[in-house]
Amino acid sequence: MTKVTMQDIADAVGTSRITVWKAFNHKSGVSETTRLQILRTAADMGYQKLPSDIFEEVSSLHHKTAALIVSRPETSIFWTNIIHEIAKEFSRHDTDLIYTYVPHIYEDGYTLPATLHEGGVSGCIMLNVYDRHILRLINRLPIPKVFLDTAADTPPSGLQGDLILLEGKDTLCALTDYVIRHGYTRLGFIGDIHYARTNAMRYHGFLEAMQENGLTVDPGCCLCTPFGADTYEEQIAAFLDGLSSLPQGFICVSDYVASVTRSCLLSRGLRIPEDIILTGYDGSTEQNNAQLCATVNVNTAALGQRLAMQLLYRIENPHASRETVFIESPIVYPTPCPSRTDG
Repeated sequence: MTKVTMQDIADAVGTSRITVWKAFNHKSGVSETTRLQILRTAADMGYQKLPSDIFEEVSSLHHKTAALIVSRPETSIFWTNIIHEIAKEFSRHDTDLIYTYVPHIYEDGYTLPATLHEGGVSGCIMLNVYDRHILRLINRLPIPKVFLDTAADTPPSGLQGDLILLEGKDTLCALTDYVIRHGYTRLGFIGDIHYARTNAMRYHGFLEAMQENGLTVDPGCCLCTPFGADTYEEQIAAFLDGLSSLPQGFICVSDYVASVTRSCLLSRGLRIPEDIILTGYDGSTEQNNAQLCATVNVNTAALGQRLAMQLLYRIENPHASRETVFIESPIVYPTPCPSRTDG
């Protein structure tokens, strides 16, 4: 077996042999992040000539700590299932998970928690972080990063890490086409398309299906403006009250939005799906999906596992090309879509 050399380690890390030597001998000129990366790589490659005083430190580097950065604490089953699976997958790979809160709106002078800067975190996963200023601060962290979704106006090239997205454009195009083929030609859309990139993708899928079927979208039947965290019901109710006539159905950006819309419609004496149809996205078990004619069933367990595995890969391969990954989920049909013939 060929013996591992300092040059081998330098090549694996993407640095110089002299930098590796400095890291081994506590010399200046090497950042703590780079030093830990070099020591971890040396341990993984089985390097046998480490100075005796850092053998213990190197052996401890096999144990990692990952940060889960969240800006809106989520208690819904949909999100807690994802977080639980992330933690389970990390536990299988000797990696601790720490929950790190950041505000959902940036304020002047804000800095990220010190734990993200002190060298003890091997990498981080972002959930529900959509403020551009907060994203900019996270981008500057010299650690591997994986983002689940991002701000609607932030392209993948604007992130210093891997981006995982729930595919929405093609899926919502197919879902909307399914509704149209059942005779529904006057459709509206409800969802904040300025909040998250995935929301905007779903809206574009809706628009594409309408266009491909030669149908015109009535902007007045679409509620796409920003939603307050606690004002969904108020905003959707006001929107419905402002309509001179209802469309035949609403394509909703999520099951939660569909659930709120459903409650507002029922309170106005409408029947679902007899009078108006609704669709969603998520396949959330918390929402009453029984009256949705279609939704998208996201496998939260698989998604959480994938997020963890993506970060572990990125930690071990920090110089590999950044990735944008689309996770496809199947359309499901909780309630048969009644056909219309009145156009």
